[in-house]
Amino acid sequence: MLKTDNSTPEPERDTVSQSLMRAIDLLGELAAKPATLDELASKAAVHKTTVMRLLHAMEEKRFVVRDEDQRFMLGSKLFELSSLALEQRDIRKVAHPHLAELNGRTGHTVHLAAFEGNEVVYIDKFESHHPVRMYSRIGLTASLHSAAVAKVLLSDMPRSRQEKIAAGLDYVKVTENTLTSPEALLAELEQVKEQGWAHDNAEHEAFVHCIAAPIRDASGAVVAAASCSVPVVMLSYEGLLELLPHLKASTEAISNDLGWISHERNSA
Repeated sequence: MLKTDNSTPEPERDTVSQSLMRAIDLLGELAAKPATLDELASKAAVHKTTVMRLLHAMEEKRFVVRDEDQRFMLGSKLFELSSLALEQRDIRKVAHPHLAELNGRTGHTVHLAAFEGNEVVYIDKFESHHPVRMYSRIGLTASLHSAAVAKVLLSDMPRSRQEKIAAGLDYVKVTENTLTSPEALLAELEQVKEQGWAHDNAEHEAFVHCIAAPIRDASGAVVAAASCSVPVVMLSYEGLLELLPHLKASTEAISNDLGWISHERNSA
């Protein structure tokens, strides 16, 4: 009896993979700004007809749409998928009510961040109640050597992994307070681990400072970090630190909901 091989032939599989990668590249271009077919084709490494075929296929599935000027932009299917992806994040669902309450109590911008691969990504955000707003948004990455949420997440790693990550960073000095060496970052991570919170003392943007605290799962591992970000003109550094008890109360409540039992609770 002959065995039927239903696997995709290698050349065809390569073609499908290439088409998928090209479609993803087009979505990346449209994430930056809407563009016409000609504009997209001018940046592509393939013929204009190939770009047009990919766009039409994605348009049919609502991944892209066209406006009245025939410019392509991201479609509703992407928003639908992103919402479903966010709903599947247990940490985000557990943290949401606590961080909403923190945002309501302080009135300032609150972020939730976690590692995705080798990057720290903002997975939830609550806007400030004040006229001055943060440019950050869900899905953006955080600077590993300056963002408070990143320092919190890095501080829980084994020293060897910290050293490897610190050695591979590009220490771009964007403000007077930006950390500029692996040694400086590693020293701060040690301090963060000891004190249980981190700051971004106007290190990424000169007009914003931030504090962050860890969120732990049932094993005690730091699986996320939450932060309060405030424009410097609204609150001094001393005033920012006055928000720390509120932030830590929220992150501890989230950690407890995830099954973590702190030493304080255990000895009570």
